[in-house]
Amino acid sequence: MAYTYTVTAHSHADPDAVFSILLRPGSWPLWSRIDAAEVEVGDPGDPQRAGDIRIFRTGRAVSHERIVELITDKRFAYENVNGPFRFYQGTVELTRSHGGGTDIVWSARFAPKLPLSGPFWRWYLTRFMQGMADGLARHAEGSRH
Repeated sequence: MAYTYTVTAHSHADPDAVFSILLRPGSWPLWSRIDAAEVEVGDPGDPQRAGDIRIFRTGRAVSHERIVELITDKRFAYENVNGPFRFYQGTVELTRSHGGGTDIVWSARFAPKLPLSGPFWRWYLTRFMQGMADGLARHAEGSRH
């Protein structure tokens, strides 16, 4: 069975500033609960491309994520390639807000490996990812990408 979550945030920064931060995994520990970020090839401070794999560490948890689609200033899509999920496909959609700035919609579709753990993961991920979206929005407002 597949589960989903969707969280939203608003940044006063333009979509290009928000997108630029998403492409630099080395910035993620600055605005999220992620402790450390690496890339399998290259520098985590450099912009990533579709196909690149990032490694995030949060406490003892390690997550390997592959970027699967990038549409400049609009869409950042990724998949988890290990961990407690049979599949996990996440997307960050950026839309220029009518009042200025950027509306951020961070969502995912996933299926956990452990039977009956889906409701827990939906609850946990919704809260964790809301913090990610809020942190991204705030960090973009102060960035000079």
